[in-house]
Amino acid sequence: MMAALKAFWNSPVGPKTTHFWGPVANWGFVIANELKSSSIGGAAMCVYSALFMRFAWMVKPRNYLLLACHASNESVQLYQLSRWAKAQG
Repeated sequence: MMAALKAFWNSPVGPKTTHFWGPVANWGFVIANELKSSSIGGAAMCVYSALFMRFAWMVKPRNYLLLACHASNESVQLYQLSRWAKAQG
C-alpha cells in the first residue's frame, strides 16, 4: 500500500505536478456551470472544454484527470445550452 502511494506521489501526474492540480481546480468550472445557464458563456465553455480535451489527450503523459474534467464540463454545457434553447422557443 505504501509503495503504491509513494509511486503515485512521485509519478509524472501525481500531486506534486500541475498535471494533478490543474484538473482539480478545473472541476470548479463544472460545478459553477451547473448553477447557471447562458448562451454565449455556454458556447464559449463548450469550445474551451473541447480544446482542452484534445490537449489532455495529446500531452505526454496523458492527463486522464483533465480529460475527465473537461468531458464532464462539455456534457454540462451542452445540457445547459439545450435548456437555454428550449427556453428561447
